[in-house]
Amino acid sequence: MEGNRCHVVVVGGGIAGLAAAWYLRQGGEGVRVTVLDGARRVGGKLLATEVAGVSADAGAEAMLARRPEGKELARMVGLGEELRHPGTTQAAILSRGALRPMPKGHVMGVPSDLASLARSGILSPGGLARVPLDQILPATLVGTDVSVAAYIRARMGGEVVERLIEPLLGGVYAGKADRLSLDATMPRIAIAARSERSLLAATREIAAEAPKDAGPVFTTLRRGMGSLPEAVAAASGAEIRTGVMVREMRRTESGWQLVAGPVPEPEVIEADAVIVATPGPSASRLLAGEAPLAAAELARIDYASMAIVTLAYPREAFPRPPDGSGYLVPPVDGRPIKAATFSSVKWPHLAEADPNLILLRCSIGRLGEEAVLQRDDAELVALAMAEMVEVMGVRGLPRDSRVTRWGGSLPQYDVGHLDRVARIRAAVAAQPGLALCGAAYDGVGIPACVSTARTAAARILDHLDPTGEWQKRADSLTS
Repeated sequence: MEGNRCHVVVVGGGIAGLAAAWYLRQGGEGVRVTVLDGARRVGGKLLATEVAGVSADAGAEAMLARRPEGKELARMVGLGEELRHPGTTQAAILSRGALRPMPKGHVMGVPSDLASLARSGILSPGGLARVPLDQILPATLVGTDVSVAAYIRARMGGEVVERLIEPLLGGVYAGKADRLSLDATMPRIAIAARSERSLLAATREIAAEAPKDAGPVFTTLRRGMGSLPEAVAAASGAEIRTGVMVREMRRTESGWQLVAGPVPEPEVIEADAVIVATPGPSASRLLAGEAPLAAAELARIDYASMAIVTLAYPREAFPRPPDGSGYLVPPVDGRPIKAATFSSVKWPHLAEADPNLILLRCSIGRLGEEAVLQRDDAELVALAMAEMVEVMGVRGLPRDSRVTRWGGSLPQYDVGHLDRVARIRAAVAAQPGLALCGAAYDGVGIPACVSTARTAAARILDHLDPTGEWQKRADSLTS
């Protein structure tokens, strides 16, 4: 503590760590915040760079608009006028050799409209015939968390899992349905699994509950989601230090001591409180000495790697310009590309930046498919170009390309994930002045990360100022 000011260190400068720093600012002048990140820049998986002269996201390209936390943070750091909505969200599935429209009324791939599912042609006749058997089969008893694949396969058959569920979950988690937790990744479906006999009937009810005038599902920023971290960092008033790797954390009589930098020349940093906003493996290493139970659980969270190949084609390269937002690819088809997004179609402001270009991005890599990511950048670009030639009939070469690799970037919410997070938080709760936030806990999207940041900051401010005066100041700032 310096005079009457408390020093809080946030370890990790991704959007969760930066948001935590911003929320700590609500504590007023009595809190000094330092953000430490081992990378050369802040922002984590949010990054925008130029392709063919157009600024486009190289990481996450959007956030959920129907969860308020991300949009609210953007507005509070001065980016409210920068928010942009998609021109279309009509996606397709590349299934059995053809692009087929996503069926209407699905819930994370679980169908609710059999007629729309049949028209889509995504399933074979046999796979389609299996789905309505859900309505007459005995109930599938689900008392504890199970994998997404186990429950949905039992109710609707394997093709629904392989050709609808897997591509959607692959797009979000780069994971596998036979490992991912039903409770953590499909909470509404999980509730139905414990109370309803028919999954089809339950999905129809969930789809019917969706508000008809709720606005777009997704939103982004004019200069890309990669512009959000810099704005949050500036608005936080925190000292931002990049290239500083924290190696150790230990408790002291008055708070915490962090050891950073190279072993021969360590830097010791004193803090009254610490927020750890790094991925599971690094958080595990930092907590191993003081919170070993939390560290052990964090170490069990797997992470998937992926790469994004962005291509900029002249508009005339497409025999017919794409009219949807993109398509997903079922892993059962064995293609290296797991998804393609037609960015210039999905986001009209990108098309306005250069009407003669079509920007698109191809996602490569799922859990267990690291071998394809070992190819060099030129090979990944060639894979994406070949995909566009085969699927979209593109002619000629792109004007520009960009390859962005995200090693170990997507946490896997395996079966039992919610119980694991509860054990982590219980162990951390026993450590005064310590909190966690980030994608490893309650959701991988930007709003979910921001929500964990707000909770972590509140925990620290309650620790530093148990009178609750900080909350009054925060309410006055955000009202």
